[in-house]
Amino acid sequence: MCGIVGYIGKREIKRQLIEGLRELEYRGYDSAGIAVMQNGKIQSFKAVGKLSNLDEKTKNFETEGPGVGIGHTRWATHGKPTELNAHPHMGEYSYVVHNGIIENYREIKAMLEADGVTFLSQTDTEVIVHLFEKEIERHSDLFSAFKATIDQLDGAYAVLLITQKAPDTIFFARKGSPMIIGRNRQGEVFFASSDAPLIGEAEEVAYMEDGTIGYATPDLIHSEPDALQFVSLSGDKLTAQKGGYRFFMEKEIYEQYQVMGDTMIGRVLDDDIVFEELGKTFLEGISRIKLCACGTSYHAALTSSYLFERQAKMPVNVEIASEFRYKEPLLTSDTLFIVISQSGETADTLEALKMAKKAGLKTLAICNVDNSSIVRLADATILTRAGIEKGVASTKAFATQVMVLWMLSIFFAKKRATLDNHTVKEELRFMSYVPKVLQKALDVHEKCKRLSKRYLHGHGFFFIGRDIFFPLALEGALKLKEISYLHAEGYPAGEMKHGPIALADAELFTIALMPKTLLYEKTKSNVEELSARDSTILSISPEMFELADDFILTHPHKHPMLEFFEMMVVEQLLAMEISIRLGNDVDMPRNLAKSVTVE
Repeated sequence: MCGIVGYIGKREIKRQLIEGLRELEYRGYDSAGIAVMQNGKIQSFKAVGKLSNLDEKTKNFETEGPGVGIGHTRWATHGKPTELNAHPHMGEYSYVVHNGIIENYREIKAMLEADGVTFLSQTDTEVIVHLFEKEIERHSDLFSAFKATIDQLDGAYAVLLITQKAPDTIFFARKGSPMIIGRNRQGEVFFASSDAPLIGEAEEVAYMEDGTIGYATPDLIHSEPDALQFVSLSGDKLTAQKGGYRFFMEKEIYEQYQVMGDTMIGRVLDDDIVFEELGKTFLEGISRIKLCACGTSYHAALTSSYLFERQAKMPVNVEIASEFRYKEPLLTSDTLFIVISQSGETADTLEALKMAKKAGLKTLAICNVDNSSIVRLADATILTRAGIEKGVASTKAFATQVMVLWMLSIFFAKKRATLDNHTVKEELRFMSYVPKVLQKALDVHEKCKRLSKRYLHGHGFFFIGRDIFFPLALEGALKLKEISYLHAEGYPAGEMKHGPIALADAELFTIALMPKTLLYEKTKSNVEELSARDSTILSISPEMFELADDFILTHPHKHPMLEFFEMMVVEQLLAMEISIRLGNDVDMPRNLAKSVTVE
């Protein structure tokens, strides 16, 4: 997701900011910008695309002597990736950069426009700087005005703000989006959204807690409600990007609860689902859905097929893109064609999308990369906001795809009046629990680590589940295959007796997904059949299963999707720990690529 840097000091400010942003490129972005203040004057530069474009824009600009600066790499959430929508955003005499989403920006914007303020961008961020300048008229000092501004924001944010009224100051605030402040013995102050830009620059750093607000000058760092706790900073830049985790995959598993919040912000409200990306008439003439994807994205599509039919009462077909291209499919004009891709460049999925467009179907892309080929081609796009994913085996991209599709099924159900308002509100309430569920699911990591040594040999794995837990079984098997190189299959639990149970013996490992909210007794019966044939059983369930050789206890939940997301994390952790114990490169498994751009 977006990246933030800030600098107070005497070095060449532009270079400090751009090099800092370069260390955040791994997070993903579609535009970038900086604002530099010296002697009370601010100059700002913005560019769409890579930082090289910002370099070109600023090639004739240099600073000398003390000053302050802020910079930002943007990943579009509100408004397209354009220079006007790029950060920093300006008021009459102030500039701001912001990570996160301001949920109540529409109300603030309407209030400010009624008060005569003119907006230049389509973003939620711009309200911050205009609101601040309005609050200055009502407060005796700038920090009070800044606090009053932040108090009015709902949502998630990491904010840096500079103003000509305080030429040596950067104001900062953090809630729900990471922000780090660093300093050194030369009196320089640094801000960043991860450690990487600070390595080799700051000697000590403070990791801001939620609710932190303050300001920094060359002589003072003031924070409320508590003083910042600085610690020594050490390590190299790659380690900093990994955030102290052993592998990017591990880091990305642990990030899932945070990015899930980004996926939901501004979309999942108390009593409604909002997709600004879809116009009011988007579903007109649509009575069926065809989903098309590859690999992990196909498993997300398969999961959603249960949700669309169950909640929106729409018939759904799920297609593997590489097969769809050559089967001479029947495409009817009442079909919404949904493609799902992490990178937006998946060759088979892109070609399938072209076929649907040629046939005149309305198309929708679920994707993590803005301005990718699939995004540019589709009629509409919903971005998953997972941020860049470096591990080849997908984790947080899959999680956010499933969440977007769940949200979309409720959005469609509401439009089609197939769920009553009470049920919709209940679904939204359970959705709001997902980030916390993903966070709590990490509690089993140590158990997965200990269990992994028992699952290094044998002649294979069966991951089994029913209903939405069947696609999750497919995904668990794929994760294990990708990074451990052990043979694994996902299978519908009820189908084991129709052939595969012939393989059952003590060297066949069965990973049984046994949710209490959905078909527990049926699944239990299927697992008992395998146990009777001496298969080694690992039960993943909130209830102990007496025939299981091993078990991983999950938390009790009242909605199947909450169990789904918790079991997803368990599968990811187990696959990773088995792979680590086998000595494999978890992030770069053999024979695989992150973005598959060939047939």
